[in-house]
Amino acid sequence: MFSSARDAGNGIAFLIGAASMAEFVAKACSSPQTLETNAGKRAPTMWKWVNLGIIEGTLLVAISAAIDKKFAAYILAGGLAEGLITYAEYWHGKQSGLASAEPETEQY
Repeated sequence: MFSSARDAGNGIAFLIGAASMAEFVAKACSSPQTLETNAGKRAPTMWKWVNLGIIEGTLLVAISAAIDKKFAAYILAGGLAEGLITYAEYWHGKQSGLASAEPETEQY
């Protein structure tokens, strides 16, 4: 149940990788909810920034793993897990928003 002393820190490293990926993507774009509610106007631009955020997050998580070889697998696993989850959230927001008949919340 409890990890040995040599495994101490693996969970923290995993969470740092996951949280970092989420932050990198969030910094680059708004939110899946905004994308869904305004997909007709924002989808192409928002999707560009989702992809750029994933690229940025991947680069920084990879650098972190290269620097901290002891926890590299956990840093990479956390970054990968959160990158996939975040990408799926934005993809769902885009698809759901484009298919919705509800009015958008932004007026131009």
